[in-house]
Amino acid sequence: MKAIVFTEYGSADVLQLKDVEKPVPKDNEVLVKIHAASANPADWRTMKAEPFLARLTNGFFKPNNPHLGSDFAGRVEAVGSNVKQFKVGDAVFGSTALNALRSFAEYVCASETELVLKPANLSYEQAAAVPLAAFTALQGLRDVGKIQAGQKVLVNGASGGVGTFAVQIAKSFGAEVTGVSSTRNLDMVRSVGADHVIDYTQTDFTQNGQHYDLIFCAVGNHSITSYKRALKPQGMCVIAGFTSLRLTFEFMIAGPFRSKADGQRVKLMDTAKANQPDLEFLKGLLESGKIVPVIDRSYPLSQTAEAMRYLETSRARGKVVIAV
Repeated sequence: MKAIVFTEYGSADVLQLKDVEKPVPKDNEVLVKIHAASANPADWRTMKAEPFLARLTNGFFKPNNPHLGSDFAGRVEAVGSNVKQFKVGDAVFGSTALNALRSFAEYVCASETELVLKPANLSYEQAAAVPLAAFTALQGLRDVGKIQAGQKVLVNGASGGVGTFAVQIAKSFGAEVTGVSSTRNLDMVRSVGADHVIDYTQTDFTQNGQHYDLIFCAVGNHSITSYKRALKPQGMCVIAGFTSLRLTFEFMIAGPFRSKADGQRVKLMDTAKANQPDLEFLKGLLESGKIVPVIDRSYPLSQTAEAMRYLETSRARGKVVIAV
């Protein structure tokens, strides 16, 4: 089969489309013929070994796992002897573990607990765009942020892959949502359900006098002090991603202590965990139309390097998809 392979760390130039051995499902696995996959920041960070400590998990000098890709959607081609939930021909979508990236390929083997049936109202490309970004938004808002109906919620980075899902998921929980994005993306953020929008090129939401019960940051680009300024007295700020190493260390080291100083809390969320119950929950939101994937661009498998270059610009509106 064809798959994207990288044998050294570096820019998208290290990615190659090669013939590799087609995987064979284990007893608890499903073999999926992939119709579409989606690119996430985890892919280009793995490709470039950024941050540098990533080399501790995937090989210091060269990648132990030469594959990329977590999210995928496709059709079941074979099932292991112990698989009970799926049969050959089922349309499914899911996500592999981040330490076992492998969906930028024509086939993937995945545990049956990493999959659910694809919503009939979604294309394969739409379904592939969902898992990791939506897991991050859901787990950040629900599990870390403890979102409640009626709360005022702000989503920083509302136009990206995680942000577009965060806006819609927050609305599905009954929140009043404000989305922060650049000028060119304001209409799109409104279209996915934001009640209010803020153009960050014109207004700094941490200094405009508004206060929120919950701030979800797909893009962590402000200091702890700035975020606390925009929170209500018992408000929570959840950070899902950073724009600089300096801010990362500030939140890792100072965040827990600063959160203890008063009722306001600032938390750095752990990496999202792929799991079947959350995927089923998201499937329900997709089938009801409460969340709709936003796809910026789609690239064929042979142009995965171009997809990664575009993703690295941080200008993608919604998700970048690989059509296999």
